[in-house]
Amino acid sequence: MTNRINNQNIRQVGQSSQNLNKQKINRNAERFSQIYQQEITDKNEIKLSAHAKQRLKQRNIELSEADMNALSRGMQKAEEKGGRESLLLYKDLAFIASVRNRTLITAVDQNETKENVFTNIDSAVIIEE
Repeated sequence: MTNRINNQNIRQVGQSSQNLNKQKINRNAERFSQIYQQEITDKNEIKLSAHAKQRLKQRNIELSEADMNALSRGMQKAEEKGGRESLLLYKDLAFIASVRNRTLITAVDQNETKENVFTNIDSAVIIEE
């Protein structure tokens, strides 16, 4: 079988442009699927601000994957109700979160929530374990 160079692509003579188009469409569909799945994953992922990381470390608070999933669900509920800056109450912890950015801004443990005032929030979500 002979090969022909056409538009800098090497293809076998007789290979139809229709087959090439199908291959290209399949590659594009596969790439779209990968990007779409990544967007879904990113939408559900919670980020921690530098301040939140520092507070968690100072207070010896470790969040498991289950904890992060619960916080993600709480953030999703706040978003569905139009929340932008939310207080998330989970276990004996309180988090201030930027719902739009899906970012935990700070974390407060049970000892520090007593007689504390949370400002600049528009919603509060009580998250069950």
